[in-house]
Amino acid sequence: MASADDNFLQGGAIGPVARDSLTRIVYNNLRLALMEGRFWPGHRFKIRELAASMHVSETPIREALMQLVRARALELIDGRSIIVAHMSLAQYLELRTIRLFLEGLAAERATARIDDEGIAQMTALHAELAAAEDEGRWSDAVRANWRFHHRLYEAADMPELLALLDDIWMRNGPLLNYHYPHARPTYPGPHEHLRILERLRARNGEGVREAVQTDMIQGGEKLVKLLESGGDTRNLAREAGPQTEPRPRASR
Repeated sequence: MASADDNFLQGGAIGPVARDSLTRIVYNNLRLALMEGRFWPGHRFKIRELAASMHVSETPIREALMQLVRARALELIDGRSIIVAHMSLAQYLELRTIRLFLEGLAAERATARIDDEGIAQMTALHAELAAAEDEGRWSDAVRANWRFHHRLYEAADMPELLALLDDIWMRNGPLLNYHYPHARPTYPGPHEHLRILERLRARNGEGVREAVQTDMIQGGEKLVKLLESGGDTRNLAREAGPQTEPRPRASR
């Protein structure tokens, strides 16, 4: 069976990497994959296979992985194995508290800056998310959700804030795989993304901030309950995790 490292590179989207800035290129590709949720908590990276797939030596792979360890997105186990970091309920809730402030700020600032094309892109991304959920394409749903939010936050035109949010999403992305199929986001009324889009069109910055924060809390309620039942993703992996090796998609 193909490993997740092989699957990560399928589709021809990532070819041989140029010799300059190899570590940075490898790091950026893996960072994006983590934000998009293309790896599950606990996934073990195989340096030799990953290097062969990316047509680079093991050195830039190892250096990029260690950078991600320092960023707390990955864990170094017994000084040898490198895995996607697990997350506890306490960590998730703390990161969510930070996200409520930072993502709310980015959303409000973006409201006056995003153009009609950007709103149309977000509308299409939400439709992609809804279709993926209905069809059981869980990895596509996680990725579409990330792209929806990232498209909004990048419109704030605050690169330092976006970098902070990307660092948090890099840690949070793998966890979001546990939304499906056991903790699919639900809302008392229509999907909160629709309220975000409605208020964007009305250029209601405070309303967009509120809708983003509500989406985070209501959409994550079942995930919180799932974490409460297990304590952290180490315990969830046996019950709620994938039955087969995850198959992350290559970046485009």
